[in-house]
This record gives sequence, structure tokens and C-alpha cells, in this order.
Amino acid sequence: MSSDPSLKLRKIPSITILLEQPEFTQLLTRASRSFLLEVIREALENVRTSILAGEDPDLELPALWKEIARRLEAKAADHLRRVVNGTGIIVHTNLGRSLLAEPAIQHMLRVARNYSNLEYDLEEGKRGSRYSHVEALLMELTGSEAALVVNNNAAAVLLALNTLAQGKEVIVSRGQLVEIGGSFRIPEVMSRSGAVLREVGATNKTHLRDYEAAIGAETALLLKVHTSNYRIVGFTLEVTLDDLVALGQARQVPIMEDLGSGSFIDVSTFGLEREPTVGEAVRTGADVVTFSGDKLLGGPQAGIIVGKKTVVQALRGNPLNRALRIDKFTLAALESTLKLYRNEEQALKEIPTLAQMAEPLAHVHGRAKTLWRLLQKHSIPDLTIEIVPTASQVGGGALPLSTLNSYALAFVSARQSSSEIEKRFRSFTPPIIGRIEKERFMLDVRTMRKDDFKEIARCIKEWPS
Repeated sequence: MSSDPSLKLRKIPSITILLEQPEFTQLLTRASRSFLLEVIREALENVRTSILAGEDPDLELPALWKEIARRLEAKAADHLRRVVNGTGIIVHTNLGRSLLAEPAIQHMLRVARNYSNLEYDLEEGKRGSRYSHVEALLMELTGSEAALVVNNNAAAVLLALNTLAQGKEVIVSRGQLVEIGGSFRIPEVMSRSGAVLREVGATNKTHLRDYEAAIGAETALLLKVHTSNYRIVGFTLEVTLDDLVALGQARQVPIMEDLGSGSFIDVSTFGLEREPTVGEAVRTGADVVTFSGDKLLGGPQAGIIVGKKTVVQALRGNPLNRALRIDKFTLAALESTLKLYRNEEQALKEIPTLAQMAEPLAHVHGRAKTLWRLLQKHSIPDLTIEIVPTASQVGGGALPLSTLNSYALAFVSARQSSSEIEKRFRSFTPPIIGRIEKERFMLDVRTMRKDDFKEIARCIKEWPS
């Protein structure tokens, strides 16, 4: 190529010339004229940039139209799309958290395709409440007097604090001032609610007497925050909910517990650390309990509030509640998920989050062997694939000290680094997301679905030689 890029730049065909080509008319069947023109301009600008960078792009019309068609297809593709989760993190926040059970998916489809009784009372023939679709179920499953659902747990905490403690003090242990996803912190959420934070105790130790000494005329609430995403170990002390409830009742101060992940089932039966259940918090006597819908519960994103009837009614009447309310799709998915909990055996089988946590190690190993055999049909020179033991995590800010034994397929190449292998899988359609461990690219089988196997096999089959 000449050192003078201007000669090459003058050879770039104009938009006018491209508009006269039959390929333009053909592509108009896939996009509007204005959108196609925008894509053509982008393609030509990319060619100019390449030339100025010292590169030598192909300026023949067939090559340009191929690039334009590729760009058009890329822009038409969904930006939010399916990925294969081979990370071993079951509730992966970046990958959409909990997968929904099939009944929840079907319920959402029915509601999406048809009109629904979202806010219509079929028995009375008049306007009803959207919360009625799940409130009775939540009361049944948790033993609470009332329930309310908003769009996420941070919203549930915000609504509760704003309703119960605006302009008043909320007493919290210093060791429970957690930071949740997206760098949002409990003190900041509390500040936005209008409540005044009153910290008590030390980072590692808080005594009941610390709460007792802090209660005064301005105290509106005693708040207990479950440290779902971290643990302080060693020389520690935390006041139990039982003791906090007893103190609150004696001093006539309501008690709120933010459970964060929120579980209906004792997950220690899966070999995980003990996690307090929602039902236990309600039975202990907390006035209001908040938790997420898309973590250990295994449902859609939602902030679920259960507790005493008078308290929940006050939250429901707060004008802020309308800004935080959930839509019909969330309600449909949540209702179907909750119904599965009426039969614990059915919940463990049909709710993917629970099923993945409960899957026996031998079964995971068997699936790893199935995938390995499938990939051996498309052997690649210099790419070694082996089954290795590994550890999965629950994720979603829950059970930070617990892992689940699992098996993964480890990929090692004599020609490519682990980072290059990772990028190859991540760039596939659908993207296959794993992790790098000890210079090996790993795909943990525990978090993979049966349908994912054929996509991984297709990725290997199409691997560049």
C-alpha cells in the first residue's frame, strides 16, 4: 500500500453508488431505508478509519456489502439475550439471577398474550387489588398476617423505613451496615427514606445492652440486617432476633428484619450453611420482614414484605408504594413460584435454583461425563478437555462461606491461552460464560442446563483450525 492513504480513501465507493446496487434493494426487505443508510455510513466510516490506521481493507463491492450485511444482522440481534452459565454460580447476579420454573414461565406467557384480572375482582365485578394475587399465598407459606410485594428488596427496605421511621431514628448494629449490589449501602438507602441512622455496637460485637441504651423518644424502629453477602468470623457477637423482639415488645418499638436472600426451605439439608428462613423470622415475632424474590426463593425479581397486618397496611398506603409496584409479569411468575412451595418435594424438583443446589454430586458427575463424550466427537488438535472436581457457589449475595462440590470441564490448549479460549466461548452465539482457574478455562456443569450441552458441542465443532 502507498504511504499516502489519500489514494486509498478516494477508492472508497460513495453512498450514491451503493444505493444503485441491487444489494441495497435486497437489504431494504430487512430494514428501513433510514436505518440501512445509517449502517452503510458506519461501515464506510470504519473503512476510512482502518485506512488511516495503516491497514489495507478490501474495497471491492462484494466485500463491502458483506460487511454491511454483517453489521445489519448484528444490530438486529437482541441485546439482552440468552447465555450459557458455566460459571458454577447458581444465582449469578450478572447473568440474571434465578432461572424461573416452567409453570412460572407458562403463566407469564398466558398473561402476556391475553388480558388479565390484574386489578379486577372477578367475584365482586369491580376494581380489585393487584396484590391479592399473591398476598394470601405469602401469608399461607410464611404464617404472616399480611403481605406486600414491590419491585426489589432495596425498594422494600426503602418503603418500610420511609413509612415507619421518616424523620425518626432507626437503630442498627454497626456490623450490619452492609453494601449490596451496585454499591448501594444500607445507610444510603436509609438516608433516602428520610429515616435517621443510629449505629450501635462495634463492627464485630453488638450486645443487647447497646440497643437498650440507644432507645429513646426519637426511636421508631429496631432494624436487623442479615449479612447475606459476607460474614465476620472470630471474636464476634450478634443479638438474636428473639432477643431483639423481646426488647422491642418491652419498649414498644417495632422490629424489622431485612433477610436479603430470603429462603422458605432450610438449605442446610443441601450441605450448605444454615440460613434463617422467612417463616422463622415471622414466628419469632418480627413486625416486618423483607427479602428478595429472585435469590434463594427462585422466583422473579421482587421485594417481598411480610409481617403484622397494621404495619403492612401502612406500607401499602404510602404514596411511594405506587412508584415501586410490580407489574403483571412479575405477579404471574411469583404466584406460580409460590404455589410450588405448597409441596416441598415439587419445589425442589421444579424450581431451578433449588434443583441446582440439591442436585447430588454423582448426578453432576454423570452429566459432566455426558458432555465430555459429546465433545469428543469434535476433537480439536492441541485442545485438551478433561473432567475435573471443582466447587460451585450459590451466589446472589447469599451463603458466602458455603460451596457445593461439583464437576467442570477444563479446557487447555497448546496454541491458545486460557484468556483466548475464554474469549472464544464468550464470543459464540449463544455466549458461553465460564471462569479461568489455574490457567484453565472451566465450565462448571452444575449450573448448565441440558440444552446448553448442544451449544457447547456446536462451539467446539465450529472451532477455528
